[in-house]
Order: sequence, then structure tokens, then C-alpha cells
Amino acid sequence: MATKVRGKSGGEKADGENAEAKAEAKKAADAPRSRTTDKTVPTTKPPLAPGVKYRRILLKLSGEALMGGGVYGIDPATLSQIADELIDVHSLGVEIALVIGGGNIFRGIAASSRGMDRAHADYMGMLATVINSLALQDALESRGSHTRVLSAIEMERIAEPYIRRRAIRHLEKGRLVIFAAGTGNPFFTTDTAASLRAMEIGAEIVMKATRVDGVYDKDPHKYKDARMFRRLSYLDVLNRNLEVMDSTAISLCRDNSLPILVFNMTRPGNIRRVLLGEPLGTLVLEERREPRTPTESRPG
Repeated sequence: MATKVRGKSGGEKADGENAEAKAEAKKAADAPRSRTTDKTVPTTKPPLAPGVKYRRILLKLSGEALMGGGVYGIDPATLSQIADELIDVHSLGVEIALVIGGGNIFRGIAASSRGMDRAHADYMGMLATVINSLALQDALESRGSHTRVLSAIEMERIAEPYIRRRAIRHLEKGRLVIFAAGTGNPFFTTDTAASLRAMEIGAEIVMKATRVDGVYDKDPHKYKDARMFRRLSYLDVLNRNLEVMDSTAISLCRDNSLPILVFNMTRPGNIRRVLLGEPLGTLVLEERREPRTPTESRPG
């Protein structure tokens, strides 16, 4: 008899616990959902800081930019500086996508000129861009910035495959996006990859970071009388054979009216200054007038 009483009490206790669990589940279901969870899609984009000119940009970095003062590889101090600047600009509400070259590790064109098969050399160069992308991702995430690397060549263990809609979604969620492995095809440069990705994601401008202040009529490191252009048209760049980007990249931007800004990345804070409207570097866009040089643009 005692055994039956214990069994009945245990059943009543279990029924009571189930009822309480169901009540709590119903209460949770009826409660308004939090808008701050990670999976929640933001209904509006964060506001841009006052004076910012562009909402979404694509920044093209050369592999050499990561070398700092070295002759090969990645300089940790330079990588840290670039990461700090990107996070600073990102805090302004700007959506940032990046394309990084691989010339600090391996240049496909240089290898092919020494006898290596061009396609084979270009694929090796793409792998170099993945190494640089992972290095920058690590520098950014160690500073608390959510970053995604999307590779044109599938490497599922270390990077997401490039999917256009996924890239745009990452940007909308406030993540920095790095496009690795160029276009995924040989015979195309990372300049062309930058132009292509910028158009695919709807970037408002391609910003090409260099070691000089802009585009010059001749090498400023060799000629003291070299003049820097403030503005150029796409045709000016192509006809004068100016070293802004390769002709395929320039033509892509021209066909889609995508402006290009060439500026000096070695000076800290230049990315922020450009986005806040300071007239730095050389702007390439569709214009009918003659390009202006610093001498020509001075008042008086």
C-alpha cells in the first residue's frame, strides 16, 4: 500500500513540474522578442557620422602595403596600423569591403616572366592573397571587429566561399568583409577583382591605397618635377598609360561610372580624412574637362 502512495505522489509531482514548464514556455513565447540578439536582423542601418561622404566603400590594398619597411612578407606593426585605421573608419558607420594583393609574398606575373606557366603562377598568387587576408582578419578580430573572409577559390576550412548576396548581408550586419583569391581566375589582377567586387556589392567608390599621394605624370621618386593630378577621367588614365590600375579594371569602372580614388595609405588617418571630404589624392571619374594638377587648381 505504501508503494502505491509513493508512486501516486511521484506522478503528481511530475505532472506539476510539466505544468510549470509548459507555463514558462508559454510565457516566453508570448513575451516580446529582444531586438538585441545576434540573430536579429537590424531594421535600419546605423547612421553615418556627420560629414561622411560614402556609406559603402571598397578599399584596395596592395600586398606590398603590408611589408612596411621590409622587403618581403608581413610587418606586424604595419598590419596593426592598418587594422586600427579600418576600425576607426568603420566606427563612422561606413560599410567596408577590402581586396588585398599578394605581391609581398608571390607575384604571378613576375614568376611567369621567368618561365613559369602563367595560369599556374596566377593561382599561386591567389593563395598569397588568402594569406594576407587571413592575417588582416586576425588583426581586426583581435581588436574586437567582426570580420569575414570570402574566397573566390573554395577553402571551406579557413574562409567562406564568395557569394554575392552573402557578402552584402555581412556588410549590412556591420561586419568588415575581405575578398580573397582575386576573381578566382588566372590572367586577372587583384585590381580587376577590386573593380568587379565593388560593382557587385554596390560600393560607391573604389579607394586604392598606395605609397604616394596620388597619380603623377611620372615617377615622383625619380623625378622632383613630377606633377600630381587632382582629377582625371577614365580616358585620360587609359590614353596616358598612367599607373592607376590595369586597363581592364579602369574599363570596368568606366563602363559602370564607378569612381576611383588613389591616395597615400602610409600617412595615418588618411582614410578617415578622405571619407570626411578632405581633398586628398587623385579622383578618377568621367569628366569632359582637362585633368587638374595642384598648380592648376591653386587659386590666383
